[in-house]
This record gives sequence, structure tokens and C-alpha cells, in this order.
Amino acid sequence: MDDERLVVEVEKYVELYDQSSRHYKDNSKKVIAWRAIVLEIGSSDPPIKHPHGTRNAIAVSSVSTTPLASVRLSGLPFWSSRRNKITTLQILRNMASLKHRISMPVVAGVLLVGVPYSISLAAQWLYGWPNKPGCRKYIEALRPRRIYCLTRAVLETLKYLQYGKLYFQWKLWYKNDENRKHYEKGITFGRRSNKMDLYYSPQGAKAAGHKPVPLVVFIYGGAWGSGDRSIYCLLARRMAEELGATVACPDYVTYPKGNVLCMVQDITDCLVWARENDKKYNFDKDNIVLVGHSAGAHLSALAILFLIDCRDELFVEAGMQRNIAKAIKGLIGLSGVYNIVDHYEHEQMRAVEYVSTMHKAMNGVHNFPYYSPEHILNTFSQDKLERIPPISLIHGTNDIIVPAESSIKFSQLLTSLCVKTALYVLPNIDHTEIVTDLMVPDRHFYHAVYSCIKQEYNKLIGVC
Repeated sequence: MDDERLVVEVEKYVELYDQSSRHYKDNSKKVIAWRAIVLEIGSSDPPIKHPHGTRNAIAVSSVSTTPLASVRLSGLPFWSSRRNKITTLQILRNMASLKHRISMPVVAGVLLVGVPYSISLAAQWLYGWPNKPGCRKYIEALRPRRIYCLTRAVLETLKYLQYGKLYFQWKLWYKNDENRKHYEKGITFGRRSNKMDLYYSPQGAKAAGHKPVPLVVFIYGGAWGSGDRSIYCLLARRMAEELGATVACPDYVTYPKGNVLCMVQDITDCLVWARENDKKYNFDKDNIVLVGHSAGAHLSALAILFLIDCRDELFVEAGMQRNIAKAIKGLIGLSGVYNIVDHYEHEQMRAVEYVSTMHKAMNGVHNFPYYSPEHILNTFSQDKLERIPPISLIHGTNDIIVPAESSIKFSQLLTSLCVKTALYVLPNIDHTEIVTDLMVPDRHFYHAVYSCIKQEYNKLIGVC
């Protein structure tokens, strides 16, 4: 049955030859037409035995003078023999196998070379070539290790597609005017006229009859180069309910519009605004907790340390800086970066150091120690160390963007300097889930992360 099916297949190619040969009167052109048909099924000119000698059963040699009509499969003596039919079919199978063997390396080359190089070069073209002089930047960009590591990093971002439902949820919630009863939208503050949203707690609304509640300032992340307060509207709303606090979610300038110092200044401006508008919005200006994620945790820690150090570059009066530093009761950092030098080495390992905005936002690698909380702590006197509020760190073990070692090392340093600290390393949570799962209660890690936040928050504001 199998042989008969393949015989029909051979006859199909003979029929294709008949159709093509009608257009040719010249034998040499018919040979070319036959070759084209043979090549279509995988090879050329396989010789087989023939009662009249060795002759090509499927294609005629280009030097043959035999009329092509005499070698039609159905007309040759050998075709009537079942054995020769099977021999011909075996040749056809070998032809198909050869074609398959040729195509596999081509496909493998496209997948293993073409795709990675295309993805990596596109990413570097969009976000930045290696910081090397002249043509050396292109040589560095084409290094195989960089190509494949960067391609992996780019493909890892595809997991963000799973947050499509969450994207539409916060979009619709933020645009719905009926939800304006839960928060004040678009409050202007600071020297750059940034915007802030202020979310009310059910326990303490804006009305003057309610007792003022603590203020939580949430600083979002985004690799120092992206982010928007509207993305975190669901998180801020849930946080206000879970913690029983008023939650401020401010925007801040990001690279390339500003560097890290500008970002810290914007966060400081938000805290200055809080000192001046507590009565209007009915929150406790002397009971403030900062919560930051990723780059936001880094900026929050940096802002606290700059305020304690009374840095002139904040352009805030020294007395105001001291009052704000005293009002901050603590910091809760989620998957934060606290040593820029160490994190740059991690970026180099992932081959993303040039496409990342971190070194650009820091104005170069020479500024890494200046903007590293760990480095600043090592320069503080004992008096300044004693004024640092408690710092709670929460990190996931599955975080490949900012490894958990970042929080572990920072916690160890704080402990060695006698600064109050707490560390939570949560299993199976990655860099994104630790913040996105705080947005709606049905997310997998919602209760696990909030239980840690609430426990530390209650300690910071003095609630048993």
C-alpha cells in the first residue's frame, strides 16, 4: 500500500514534466525543465540500473542526445518491474531526506544567529551603543556574549504581557471620575511643578472631624528613566485601605530630563509640600513613612540620608531639612538598589549596562559612590547614624533584575552600624510581582507582601 502511494507521487512529478514540456520544442530546454522538477523534490541526477545499461531514470544528463520523451517513467522498460519501481521510490526518499538535511542547518542558523543578533542590535540601536570610542563600540556590541545575554534580557521582558488585564484595570479605574471621591488628583508641588495624587484612608478622610492619620509617600521605580503615578493608582488605593493612612504618590523627573540629584530634589519637594499642607488634607505631618520600589527605594533612601546630612544641593533651608528628617519615621524598601557599584557589576553580567539608564542618570560611573546609600552610610558620624530612622527591607528570591543580595548586604551594613533594620526575603517572588501584586487582592502574593509591610508599618508609627 505504501509503495503504491509513492508510485502515485512519482507519476505526479511525471505529469508536472508533461505540463512543462509542452512549452518546449527543443530537447535541451526540456532537459532543463525536467531538472527543475527533480530539484523541486530534493536532488539531481541519481543513477539507477536499466536493462539497456546505466541511465538516469529520473533526469537526463545535460550532454545526452536521447530525446527526453524516451525516458518518461511510464514508458521505460524498467518501470514495469516492481523492483525498479521500489528502487526509484527509494531514490525519491533519499532526495527528500537530503533536502531536509539541508534545510535544518539553515533553520538552526536563523534561530541561533539571526534572531539573537537582530534583537540585540535593535535594543542597542534604540537604547544606546557601548560607551567606546570610534568603531570599538560596534566591535563591543557584536561580541557573542553580549549578543546572547542581551537577547535573553530582552526576551525576559515578554513576561510583562501577563499584566495585560491589570493594565486595563488601572487605566479604567484612573479615568473613572466616580473614583475621585477616594483621592485628590493632580496636585501641583515643587520647583518643577510636578503632579501628585493623594489617596484617602477610610479611617481618616479629608474632613476636619476625623483625626489626622499618618502619611505614606510611595515612590515608584522605573530604572531612573520611566514611570508615572497613574500606573500605581490601584496600589496607592489599596495601601491607603490596608495601612489606614493617607498615601501620596508623586511624579518625579526621570532621565533624560533630569539626573538622580534632580529626582532626590523632587522627592524632597514632596516632603516640603507635606509640611505645608497637612491641615488642608488632614494628615499628620510629623508621622511620615516612605515606601519605595526598586529605583524608588534607592531614591527614598538617598533622600533620607541627604536630609540628615543637610546637603546644600537640595536647595532646601537647613531648618526645614532637619524638621523633615525628624518627621520621617521609617523607610520600607521593596527590591531596592542600595549599592550602585555592585548593581553596575550585575548589569555588566547581564550585558545591559549600556542600554540601562542607570549610569546615564548618575552622570557617569565616577558618581556611583556619591549616589550609593551604602557608601554614604560609611561616611556618617555617629551623631548622624543615630538620626537615621528604622529601615525595613523586603525582597524576593526570584528577582533577577535586582538580586536579593542587594537588600541582604544593606541590612548587614545597617546592623553593623547599629541602625534599626528588618529584612524579609520572600520565596518565589520576582522584581515585578512584589509591586504589581499589591494592586488587587486576588493577586498571588498580595497577602504575603502586605503582611510584611503592615507589620513593619505598625512598628514604625508606634502601633503595637
